[in-house]
Amino acid sequence: MIPATDSLLKYDNPVLVTRNTEKKSPKARSLRVSPLQPATAAPVPPPPKPKSPTGDGNKQMEEILNAMLPPREWMDNNQLWVQHVSTTPCTRMNVVQLQELLDLKLQHRQARETGICPVRRELYSQCFDELIRQITINCSERGLLLLRVRDEIHMTIAAYQTLYASSVAFGMRKALQAEQGKNDMRNKIVELESDKKDMERQLNEQKAKSEAIEKRETERRQMEEKKHTEEIQFLKRTNQQLKAQLEGIIVPKK
Repeated sequence: MIPATDSLLKYDNPVLVTRNTEKKSPKARSLRVSPLQPATAAPVPPPPKPKSPTGDGNKQMEEILNAMLPPREWMDNNQLWVQHVSTTPCTRMNVVQLQELLDLKLQHRQARETGICPVRRELYSQCFDELIRQITINCSERGLLLLRVRDEIHMTIAAYQTLYASSVAFGMRKALQAEQGKNDMRNKIVELESDKKDMERQLNEQKAKSEAIEKRETERRQMEEKKHTEEIQFLKRTNQQLKAQLEGIIVPKK
């Protein structure tokens, strides 16, 4: 038989649930339950218990415990084993042993003393379930109230886990978006720097063209001014010559 995982929650001995392959009437049950027996011995049904006034109360207590703390089940060689929560009342010594066992398991499994630790949370959850079992046996109403407290704590932790997972996913999306935006900005910076270099090259070319045109225009203007000055001088000399000729014609010779 494969033993179930060791837990701080106290269980009864495992019970073997076997399927009966014999032919039965439609009203017959298809499952039978037998207590755990050695491998060499055949399963023997327990003797019938005498009826007592507290029988119904014990059965009701078992139903309450099974509803609050479901039994464990596992398969071994195609056989189903079931282990129910113990209904044995606890004593003061059991509580002390539970505390010592909790400390021992925390030390043995190297649970963290502070911060988030799944191992510590699991062990304390088992310890709380065992306390619920012990209290439920003495007072079912108090046990049900503690069960509500446990479920509320589990729901709160699940909500925090969901919130943490969503926040991590949101952070990852934002980080990826930021990284993608950073790459886009880098590409844009490279593109703008390339455009800047092209603009500077075009500006230098335009400046060179402007300087060449300005130099050419300056030389042309100087040539035109020189030519214009020469024409003025030529016209002045021509005017002087014509004036002298005219004066020579008008003034009579003595």
